[in-house]
This record gives sequence, C-alpha cells and structure tokens, in this order.
Amino acid sequence: MNFSIATLLSHFPDEKPVAPKLLEKKLGCEDDNSISQLGLVLDVLDRIGVLAKDKGKFRKLEEEDVVEAKLRCSSKGFCFAIQDQEGAEDIYVRESHLGNAWNGDRVLIKVMKEGTRRRSPEGTVKLILERANPSLLGRLKQLEDQTFRAVPLDDRLLCEIEIVPDQLDLSELADNLVQVEVIRHQIGQEPPLGRVARILGASAESASEIDIVCCKHDLHPDFAPNIIAAGEALPRKVTAKMSKNHKDFTDVMTFSIAEEELYWENAFSVEAQDDGTWQVAVHISDVASYLTTDDRLDREARRRGTSVYVGDCTVPMLPPAVEQVCSLTQDGARLAMSVILAIDADGIVNTFEIQPSLITVNYHLKFAHLDTIMAGDNGDLPFEDAVKVRDLLLAIAPKLREQRQLRGGLSINLLESQTRFADEGRLGAVFVNEPRSLAAEISIAANQAIGTHLQALGVPGIYAVQHQPEGVEVGDLIKLTQNLGLIPEAEPEAPAPDLHAIAQTFPQSSVPRVLNYILKSMLKTTIYSPQPGNHFGLGLADGYLHGVSPISRYADLLNQRVLHEVFNSGKDRKTARSKDVVDLHSSTCHGQIAWEVLKPATQQELAAQISGAISHLNDREKVAQDAENDLQGLQKAEQMKSRTGQIFQGLIVGVQSYGFFVEIDDFLVEGLVHVSSLKDDWYEFRPRYACLVGRKNRTTYRLGDRVEVQVKNVDYYRQQIDLVTVASTLIPDETATEFEEIE
Repeated sequence: MNFSIATLLSHFPDEKPVAPKLLEKKLGCEDDNSISQLGLVLDVLDRIGVLAKDKGKFRKLEEEDVVEAKLRCSSKGFCFAIQDQEGAEDIYVRESHLGNAWNGDRVLIKVMKEGTRRRSPEGTVKLILERANPSLLGRLKQLEDQTFRAVPLDDRLLCEIEIVPDQLDLSELADNLVQVEVIRHQIGQEPPLGRVARILGASAESASEIDIVCCKHDLHPDFAPNIIAAGEALPRKVTAKMSKNHKDFTDVMTFSIAEEELYWENAFSVEAQDDGTWQVAVHISDVASYLTTDDRLDREARRRGTSVYVGDCTVPMLPPAVEQVCSLTQDGARLAMSVILAIDADGIVNTFEIQPSLITVNYHLKFAHLDTIMAGDNGDLPFEDAVKVRDLLLAIAPKLREQRQLRGGLSINLLESQTRFADEGRLGAVFVNEPRSLAAEISIAANQAIGTHLQALGVPGIYAVQHQPEGVEVGDLIKLTQNLGLIPEAEPEAPAPDLHAIAQTFPQSSVPRVLNYILKSMLKTTIYSPQPGNHFGLGLADGYLHGVSPISRYADLLNQRVLHEVFNSGKDRKTARSKDVVDLHSSTCHGQIAWEVLKPATQQELAAQISGAISHLNDREKVAQDAENDLQGLQKAEQMKSRTGQIFQGLIVGVQSYGFFVEIDDFLVEGLVHVSSLKDDWYEFRPRYACLVGRKNRTTYRLGDRVEVQVKNVDYYRQQIDLVTVASTLIPDETATEFEEIE
C-alpha cells in the first residue's frame, strides 16, 4: 500500500461524502492492485466505524471520545499519546492497550477514563494512522536455529525484527549495525518481519554519521524512476501561454543571494524612491505553475513535506529536474511570484502588492561577494547596480531588523547556526550572520505580507505559529543571568524580564556563545496551523506564514496555490454590476471587501487541502528537525568521545535533583554530572535557588557556577555525555544556611 491511513483520511472534508474514484486519483492508485488495496482499506474503516458508506460513497465519522495523537513511549513500556493542540492533555496508554503500535506512530486514541487533578486520562489505540518507522537501525543477531533477528537501537521499540531470507549472506554479519526495512509489523503473537536494506558496520562509531541519520529517520536523497521521469517531462522554457497572467518585470535589475546552490528560490530587486522610501521586490520561484494538485510530483512533494539538510547531504523535496525548471537562474525569463514592498525610511512596510511575474535574474551573488560589495567595492557589478545591493543590505534590512526587534523579535548571536532557508527556517528566530541574516529580514517581510494578505481576504492559508518557551526554562534562564550578574534580582511583584531584554545582556557576559546557545535550545519548534497565531521568535501577533521557499517546503507551495486561485478566479467586486472594484493583488483592498472572494466550492477545497496536510507536514518538519539535530549531536559526541578523560571548563546551565548539566565552553557540548558521582557529600536539591547543597561541607552547585569537569563516558548513538567534577565553586556557609532556613 503506497499511502497511509492518515493520508487517506486527510482527503475527507468534514463529513462530506467522497467517491472511491476521486480517492483513487488523489492517492495515485494507477493499477488494479493499488485500487483493490484501497477498496479493502475503505471496507475495513467502514467496519470499525471510522468511515461510513452510503450509496457507494464514504464519509468520515467523528467521535467525541476519539482523538488523533502521536505516541511517545519509554523503554519501560508505558506510553503517552501526545495531542497536536497546544495545552491538550497527554493520554496515558498501557502497554496492553497499544495494539502493536510503536513509539512515534500517529494513532487514533479512544479515551477510556477521564483525567483527574493527579492522574492523566487513559486511552487505548483504536487505529494506527501512520507508522513512524518504515525502517529502523538495529543490531543483527543470530539465533540458535541459524535465523537472524535485528534488535532496534532505539530501546523504545520493544520488539525484535525477524529477518526474512534474502539474497544477502548474513552468516558473517552477526553483531553488525544494519538498517532494516520493515516488511510487516507485528500481528498478534507473530513478530514483525523485515529485510536488511543496508549494512552500516560493526558499530555506530564506525558508520558514517550522515548514513546513521538518514537510516534512522528513513530519509532518501534519491527518487523513484517514475518521479524522475515526471520531473524531466516538465517544460524547460517559459512559453507565452505559461506567462499569460504574469506581469513582465524582465527589464528590472534583479539579483539572487545564496551560496553555491543547485537552484535559487528567491531573487530581489530594489528601487530608491524620490521621497526617501524604497520599493523592494522579493521574487519567489513559481512552483505552483508547474505542479498540478494531486499529480505524481505533487504527491511526492507532499509525502516528503520539506527538504532536509543533513550536513553536506541534502534530502530534497523535489527531484533535481523540477528544481532546475523552477529555479530562478540566469538563463532567460523565469516565472515568479513577486511580493513588492513599499518600505519607508524607518523600515515600516506601508503597502505591498503580490503579482505573478516574469523576471530575468541579472546576478547570482554569493555571501563572499556581498561582503566585498558592502565594504564599498563594486566587484563585478556596475556602480548603479552595486548601489542597489548596498541599499538593500545596509539601509533597508537593518531598519526591518530594528522594527522586528522593537516588537519583541529575537536575534540570536550564533554565527554557526545557519539555516538553509531564505527566512528564519525551522529555528524560529533570526541568527545573526551577516549578510545572510540581512537577506533573511527581507524574506521575513515578504512572508508577513503574504500572510497578512490571505488573512485580510478571508481565504485559506497555512500559517506558521511558534508558541512561547516553557515557563520553567524561562525561569531557569532568568536565574542563570541573575547569578551571572547580567540582570538584577527582580522585586517580588515586578514582572519578569522578557527574553528579548535578557538577550541584550549576553554580550556583557564572559560566555555569550553559551547563553545564546541556551536561548536557541529553548525555542519551540514552529508548527503549521490553518488559523493565524502568534510567532514568538519573530514577535508577530498573527498572520505570519512561510511562502518564500516553495521548492523546499510544501507549506509554501500550498500558500502559493491559494494566491494563484485568488488572482485567477477571485471576485474583485460584490456583484458583476458593481462599479466599486478592488485590486486583489494589493494591500489597498484590505478592509474594503464585504463579500466572499472565492467561490464556496473553491474555498472548501482549498481549506480541505490545508487542514488535511497540516498534521503530516508538522510530523515531517519534526523529522527534519530531529535529523538535523541528530547529526550535530553525533558530531559532538564523536568529538567528546575522543577526549574521554580530558578536563574542561564549563558553566552549570541546569540543576535537577539527580545532578546538574554543564555546558563545555569550547565545544558548546552539554553533559551531565550525576549526583551519584559526587562522592564527597550527600547533596540536597533546592529548587527555589536552582542548586544542589552538600549537607556536611556546604558545597553548592548552582546555575551560573563555573566548574572544571572531566569527560567520563560518552554514549555515541544516544549522544549522552557523562561528566565528573574536578573542582567546585564554593558558596559561603552563611548563604547555604540561609537556603536551609528558607527551605
């Protein structure tokens, strides 16, 4: 079956009947076998009460006590079902109620027992919607009967995979690390079956880090032959028919900003106005003009959800042929979606318009070239064109940054934390890395304009929302900066300082990189939502979305399709006879529309596409983020494993009852000093002061203390670093006594 239950159900609008023929088209069932499988699945879902069949069509049923969630399990066998909604209760699922679901699977949970103040609600798995582990990493072992099994390295997967006989000779591969493709998950008492897809080596340390990450998260840089063929069939040149509804900007000087890439999603143009303002255009690759909804390429892009950047390896969302066709290259006219911003001298966007366009890219500028141009050297550019580049990066972008920071947006000073996306990317905040971050400011303004426009027109959109960090983490950072002397102790009734204000104090510290790294780790993952919401890292109240990367993010492609639908079929007046016409391309129409811009059927179809894709896209973003973080974690673990036994200076960045976490300054690597390793005394945890205090010697380990630690042990695959103290920071006895009295 080449589709998941989750994908199938995403094509069912709210209780609206859907014909099997339509599902065959949307799911790409092109042969008798796949059509037969779809029919079988529909009948099963009908029998268990997820769908209802009526006159040959199916509709989705909703049950009050059934919720969609994602399983998070422990190595001890108990699991919680985590709902997508922020603040929703986690549901406890006993091992006997898992129904052969695994950690990470997306499931339907039937709530069996409501929660109380002290206990979580309990539930049972009704249906597995989507498997999170189509493949896994495991250790191959040979049984006495000469058969083989794979023991998952992830100890939250509580089973062994029986390896089916294959052409591969496994007799000499016992104890090797392998990637196992799961052929069949567990059925009753029958174990899951799998085949060895790849042999990685004798141990995790001997395998390539990129191979481990790609295998662990089931990432495939290559595409199936039919997907490659579909990409190669796209037209290589822009025809008059394709550019019919696109505004001609080919005579405007346009440049892109990127490192050496295989494709370019964005380009810029800028014109200084006589009144001291600027007109800045962000040109976005018009992928929607090439990919049709539910065609083969579109289904593949939706399935992948996003491009993933694992070191030097890129796992693209679209095959190379599509990237090349849609790329804003220098070889002639290209289709684009242009966001044209009118920006005043203070960096405020007064008005904007959005136009499908035809552009010609004059220059591809690498960041090294930009450094030269920003320093006053024109490089290979004519003087007039170099001035426009400097205007964009030295006059306009800094003003946009000032406006973003004034509204509470974060700028994190970590030069090595670069995103491959044109905007803030998955990190949710701008990382100061000039001139890359300056270009990001322009792209963020374009995203904001698109989001504001879709919201004002009342049409569907897929918005980017970032919730605030956890209160406990914020409190720890406040306490840490107080202990470092960066901010004063707050009065009891005074409001806590915000993170933006705290971040402004980091340069005064002796460990600014560590503090910025901690701030980065606190940020929550940006999620997609059909409703506008707050974006914490950018300081935006609502209406922000992703739109500038349609080659590498499916959410951007969906939003681009909505724009095309508005411009092609949207109503620009209340009735056909009305003389009051608005410009649907321009922000000047905001507040003037008192009618439905799109036809009801079109509105419903777009809304269904977006709502059906959101859970899947959020899952894919989470996989991408985990994969990219895993690579960094493995690299750091390898770095520290070779330094086992060495002594380093570090900063205590977290204190718990079981020990304290130390960030090693030189490598931005965090390790744990477990309380059991502190042999000199019995230590008590004082949560109010975020410290551990020795009963006898009064030695205290608290947030912000600097300690010397020795690397004791490194678990490479789990990326866990165990430390032991060499020297401690002593707190005067009277302070420790004060802790004791208050506690």
